[in-house]
Amino acid sequence: MGGRGPVVVVGAGLGGLSAAIHLAARGRDVVLVEARDVPGGCCGTVNAGPAGEYRFDTGPSVLTMPEVLAETFGAAGADLESVLPLRRLDPFYRLAFHDGSRLDVVGGAERMAAGVRELCGPDEAARYLRFRRRLGDMFEAEWSSFIDADMTRLRGMARPYALLRLAAAGGFRRLDRFVAGHLTDERLVRAHTFQALYVGLPPHRALAIYAVVAHMDTVGGVYFPARGGMHAVPQALAAVAEKAGASIRYGVRAERVETGADGVTAVRLDTGERIPASGAVVACDLPRAHAGLLPEGAGDWRLRRPRYSPSCLVMHFGLDRRLPRQSHHTLHFGREWGTVFSALAAGRPQPDPSLLVTYPGSDDTAAPAGHSTLSVLEPAPNLAGGADWDRLAPYLEDRLLGRLADLGYGDLSAAPRETFDPPAWERLGHSAGTPFALDHRFRQTAWFRPSGRSRRVPGLHFAGMYTAPGVGVPPALISGRLAAARILEGAR
Repeated sequence: MGGRGPVVVVGAGLGGLSAAIHLAARGRDVVLVEARDVPGGCCGTVNAGPAGEYRFDTGPSVLTMPEVLAETFGAAGADLESVLPLRRLDPFYRLAFHDGSRLDVVGGAERMAAGVRELCGPDEAARYLRFRRRLGDMFEAEWSSFIDADMTRLRGMARPYALLRLAAAGGFRRLDRFVAGHLTDERLVRAHTFQALYVGLPPHRALAIYAVVAHMDTVGGVYFPARGGMHAVPQALAAVAEKAGASIRYGVRAERVETGADGVTAVRLDTGERIPASGAVVACDLPRAHAGLLPEGAGDWRLRRPRYSPSCLVMHFGLDRRLPRQSHHTLHFGREWGTVFSALAAGRPQPDPSLLVTYPGSDDTAAPAGHSTLSVLEPAPNLAGGADWDRLAPYLEDRLLGRLADLGYGDLSAAPRETFDPPAWERLGHSAGTPFALDHRFRQTAWFRPSGRSRRVPGLHFAGMYTAPGVGVPPALISGRLAAARILEGAR
């Protein structure tokens, strides 16, 4: 199969780093090429302030299922606690509702039920405990058959028992109806359906199978690196990959995957260098890769009419003070709910958006002593909607500053800051200006998501959030492991 040489991994995001670790740990020669000067891909970092004294994570702020990360490190004999100590957040989230009430999402069924009881009463607390068990059942039904499974193989598509079990758990209902069938307080319903935005869909369009996202973070817990922020995750992965024997080359861009009669033969770089290759794992933005990087015949019918997730406006602020009572994650719900999703679907900004505020106060490397950082995310339409962002961006930024002032964060207009809007995401290499890739509608889920391997080009594999299992830190890591497993099995 293919030419002689290493496996070339394109893109040092979480999926590419995971693939590199699993391949190198099994003795394969691996060359990982990354266009940027640091690892991370979507899990990036940026500095602000006169001397760059404030550091912000520009990618995911929610880290769930650390066992997946531990397994990735463990493939190379590394221990998670040694290479990347994590702390479990408490609370995982603080949910602030428009009526002034709030709910802390905390660990432990009884402890969480006590908070629900105080907010909603004993009957709803009892319903919550039953619902929590139902979430656990659905997670168990999905994990081995859909999330942690290779969807590129026929045997991965023929699991009637798993389908029946998932259907019995309610997985093919709509998410909002599934949750509302168990919980009656609208605030609790929102608390367990807002996660649909992680998969790019409103709750009334997302399948109930994505309730597992709520299980991952409201039951399994949310974690954060002890030092270095979320960008410490890809940095640690890169270090482990290199220790396992992978060669990582930063600041070089893969321009073309070359093929011959037997499949992948080489990867050509923008430096003019040609790396002979026995295989390739493309772990970058797939629509852009198909536009030039990949050879003729490598196209995937699933990308002919891609449906992208909404994007976001993110504003990062450097604060000259600490916020002693601020939770790491606070979700401020707007008054509106259904109409805000309709606006996004129509390519318009939400009239009354919910905001995710991240305050990594425990990370003393993010700001000078006595200072701190604050990041605020507002869902926004992607560039496919045709909005005039030259006009829209200043309006949304001003509106967001006003909303933050109303919420008690003070006047942040003069604070050092960095802003990312859909045009900025596009400049960073994200198709349609969204860092969330394709949405997870039924036709872009599991077997219907872009394949993890090329059907026509032997030795060409894919990893990252465009492939199954999808968007998020654990899915990206899993996609890299699955790509590596296919290559290793093919070498037998």
